[in-house]
Amino acid sequence: MSGKGRSNDWGFPRWREYGSSREAVAQRECDRDGCSEAGLCPAPKAPNSPDRWYFCQAHAAEYNRKWDYFEGLDKAEKAERARAEQRDNSGYAEASHYGWAGSGDGSRSADEMRALELLGLDSDAEFDAVKKAYRQRAKQVHPDVKPGDEEAAQQFQALQVAYEVLNNAEERRSWKG
Repeated sequence: MSGKGRSNDWGFPRWREYGSSREAVAQRECDRDGCSEAGLCPAPKAPNSPDRWYFCQAHAAEYNRKWDYFEGLDKAEKAERARAEQRDNSGYAEASHYGWAGSGDGSRSADEMRALELLGLDSDAEFDAVKKAYRQRAKQVHPDVKPGDEEAAQQFQALQVAYEVLNNAEERRSWKG
């Protein structure tokens, strides 16, 4: 054999000794001043910028707490970006094992939040409160109560859709166990 010999650091079983030295791997530190933890979490320095900060997990969470993804966009652009995000990421929403635990901690989807807002409820409302609010509001705008009122009929349909969204979500949660 000419030149270098074959390395003993390949395949299985491990051919080199366990005590043999290896070069140290350089690890990036957190970019937060005074922090010496590993900076493994990249965060953008500005919206749509390729430049990144590298924070430890604790400082990344602090940095992202008030991050506004839609900063600098007008209302129409925000709506379009939100629709695109929802469309492109719908597979993650369908994967229920990515979800969190109980109500009010981020486990509700944007559709559920809109439905709760339509019913005038908080994000951590229990399903019994949802039923009560739905029945109360539906009685006010029901087509039998207000015959011929087109606006009331539209409100009633919106309430039905909101209740259906929340009911389906509640059934998924109870089924998931």
